[in-house]
Amino acid sequence: MSTGPQFSRRRFLQVLAGTAGALVVGVGHADAEVPVPPAMLGDDFGQLGAYVRIDREGNVLIGARDPDTGTGTATALPRIIAEELEADWTRVTVVQLGLGVEAKEGKPVWVYGHQRSGTGDSIPAAWADLRQAGALARWLITQAAARRLGIAADRLRCEAGMVVTPDGRRFPYGSLVEAASKIDPPNAPLPLKSPRRYALIGQPAGDVDARRIVTGQARYALDAHYADGLVAVLDQCPWPDGSLASIETAPALAVKGVVKVIPIKPEDGVPPGETAIAPAVAVLAEDTWSALRGLAELKREWKPGASSAGQDSGKLEAQALALLDTDSAPTTRVRDEGDLKAASRKAARRVEATYVQPWLAHATPEPMNCLVRLDKDQATLVVPTQAPQRAWAVVQRLTGLAPDKIAIEVPRVGGGYGRRLDHDYVAEAVMLAKAVDKPVRLMWTREQGLTHDYYRSGTVHKIKAVIGRKRHVIAWDQRMASAPALAGRGIAADRLWTSEVAADQLPAGLVPTYRNDWYSLASAMPRGPFRGEPHVTNAFAVESFVDEIAHNLRENPLDTRLRQLGDARQIPLSGGGMLDVGRLLNVLKLVTDRIEWKNWLHNVNGMGVACWHIDGAYVAHAIEAVMHGEKLDIVRVVCAVDVGRVINPLGLEGQVAGATLDALSNALNPAITFRNGQVQQQDFRDYPLASMAQLPNDVEVILVPNDRAPTGASFLAMPTAAPALANAVFRASAVRVRRLPLMKELLRLL
Repeated sequence: MSTGPQFSRRRFLQVLAGTAGALVVGVGHADAEVPVPPAMLGDDFGQLGAYVRIDREGNVLIGARDPDTGTGTATALPRIIAEELEADWTRVTVVQLGLGVEAKEGKPVWVYGHQRSGTGDSIPAAWADLRQAGALARWLITQAAARRLGIAADRLRCEAGMVVTPDGRRFPYGSLVEAASKIDPPNAPLPLKSPRRYALIGQPAGDVDARRIVTGQARYALDAHYADGLVAVLDQCPWPDGSLASIETAPALAVKGVVKVIPIKPEDGVPPGETAIAPAVAVLAEDTWSALRGLAELKREWKPGASSAGQDSGKLEAQALALLDTDSAPTTRVRDEGDLKAASRKAARRVEATYVQPWLAHATPEPMNCLVRLDKDQATLVVPTQAPQRAWAVVQRLTGLAPDKIAIEVPRVGGGYGRRLDHDYVAEAVMLAKAVDKPVRLMWTREQGLTHDYYRSGTVHKIKAVIGRKRHVIAWDQRMASAPALAGRGIAADRLWTSEVAADQLPAGLVPTYRNDWYSLASAMPRGPFRGEPHVTNAFAVESFVDEIAHNLRENPLDTRLRQLGDARQIPLSGGGMLDVGRLLNVLKLVTDRIEWKNWLHNVNGMGVACWHIDGAYVAHAIEAVMHGEKLDIVRVVCAVDVGRVINPLGLEGQVAGATLDALSNALNPAITFRNGQVQQQDFRDYPLASMAQLPNDVEVILVPNDRAPTGASFLAMPTAAPALANAVFRASAVRVRRLPLMKELLRLL
């Protein structure tokens, strides 16, 4: 792919707006910046649909609509378009699109439709409409060629940026764009390429931003600024519902460069994630250094709120354990099939286990930040967000501006993990910009990212299994307690469980009697979307428990899983769709074959395995680990995924490996604890992410060839990595304990 020209979307649009013969295919509104010299762009560009522009030299610009948080959407989505366009990828430049919004009768109309990342639905949502976007651009070019040459369009074909005639003549796209821009698009959907002819989809491609990232040229929201803008930093109340007891601003205002000190607080009645996360005092200055110095001089005292005072993570965990040990009715009976009492009467064995998982923070590499400029009838933001449409809603509520008067630019995002699906930091920046009537660049510190997060709630699982006489699991009773992430977010009480449990999670549908109960915990600590939830916590408990069953039966845990999964078949899911047991069995077989599971019994190291399914995608991990005293060494990690058709194999491999390492890091070290409503972890010394020495040298990724419609993969590898590791450690510990008496006997004989 071409690395140049390099320019922002807004600059690119401004230049195009003034070019003659422009061929425009659906690019949204944006304000002008300093113009880019036309020489940098080649001759006139023409727009072909919402995402494609081509200049007279044949250079192609393709817009990436979803924010790229490191998941590769800026590469994968444009390649879907380029495939149908029959573009020459070496002449394609990808432009990250900001929010596309227009106004219709005072209501927003989303120009690009889906604009969200990190939730596993970018590729599935794009598959149909982005192919149509590419097909439209190709159709317009073909029609222009047909009219010029007097040849029926169906006798022409496109190839690598050229229209080819039956006699072999070739006409570059650039020579046809001016005519193509004047052709009205059809109303009906266009025919698409046969997958047999795919030249880009399914072929590996490097990240379009890779060179800029490794050379330090990639631009993030923190790099954006206005010459007349102010920098804002915050001192936030330790309690989300606390208040300001006293403040002395004079020492802060005495610092050179400090302009103003402004208290802000969450708006009453506004859901979490749409307003300030906690009361705060903002110090605004002419530069970052002055703002931080002013913050250090600020004299203030906070007092706790009624709800958060006394909150303690240890007590909450104890409450959950006690709750699951009682016969109290669950908040929600998520699923109930069969007769537990009848199954219990047939029990040959019973197995029971409890799993406790801590609260976690997102710990994004890029701290929260937002640049805002508010003019009389226009708002312009540069913000790292996973969901620009949600950010727009926050700005619109606070400013009252018309839908198309809010422009949101989204540079590459330095990690999301679900944290940037909330926009408290956007609300804070807009509040401050309104207060000072100047552009504001809000910057959180690393410490604030840990102490003021929408956390993943700690969870407790208690699982009981009834084993029949033929070693089959005939009943499964699972209870889970957590503080729901959706509480206070306008979700009906009977749907709060959906952020905590998946009704169709394993082993639902595989055992004749199955019950899954969820118990809600009350907590004032902020919670929100977290990468891989609700699957991560549940998969850890379920897949770890399968090994508990295997241990109880004194058998190979792979045999236990295979017996539970049974034969390849289709099982209807309660939420629609099917569980394809054959595909799940396949990824399980791939990882166990690759890691040589046949040596499980005699390997001096421990080996663990886990599998899962999410929205039509299938994943399995196999991990080999060894314990050197108290030190864990992860020797080998293998992951197999089946996501339907793969757009970019190289990108998917990176995504799977990255998610695996993220999951292992979360499993090894960090935990958020709070006492008296205050988070105890202040920085990465208290919340240590895994070091390179703790993680495996490599993650072997196996991609299953498949011609089904693609499914999401942004967090697919998260659920099974931790339980596979736990099972490997369990086995390694068992091997070590078993071999110690033998070693002592050998030493005695020697």
